[in-house]
Amino acid sequence: MKRILVAGVSGSGKTTMAQALEGRFKLPRCELDALHHGRGWVRRPEFESEVDAFSSGACWVTEDQYHSVLHDLLWERADTVVWLDLPRRTVMQRVVRRSIARAATRRELWNGNRESFRDWLEPEHPIRWAWSQHERKRVDTLQRLARHPRIAVVRLRTAGEARRWLSGVAMSPS
Repeated sequence: MKRILVAGVSGSGKTTMAQALEGRFKLPRCELDALHHGRGWVRRPEFESEVDAFSSGACWVTEDQYHSVLHDLLWERADTVVWLDLPRRTVMQRVVRRSIARAATRRELWNGNRESFRDWLEPEHPIRWAWSQHERKRVDTLQRLARHPRIAVVRLRTAGEARRWLSGVAMSPS
């Protein structure tokens, strides 16, 4: 596991898992949201070139997202996909809890952007996105796996399973 892509719908824990894998394996990690979102939630023009440069490295971990822009670039370069295929109720609890905390504290997310309760009305808001895209993300991930059969897959279907796997992988030799 040298080039790890963490897949899952919004709220599944992709960033948390990527951070944990970064620490366990001392891999460089790139948070795609930080590269993607410029001020005012506008896509940064450097996004694609920065992801291309990062994912050209010998080892890394990042989240699987922004397919409309990146297409299968990260899948073509990854050797492992950790798929957080969690139930909708788990994802929704997480994404709602996260959004409440972000909106209430108004903490800066990326490049001056902050989430507000008013943002919840937007169709692209993570809560709405996680609800509407949950099943589609599962289908898309299965299709990508079929197109990239050389990639090792770790499919985790519950939060407990993800915690146990992460504990076990931390104990296994590299």
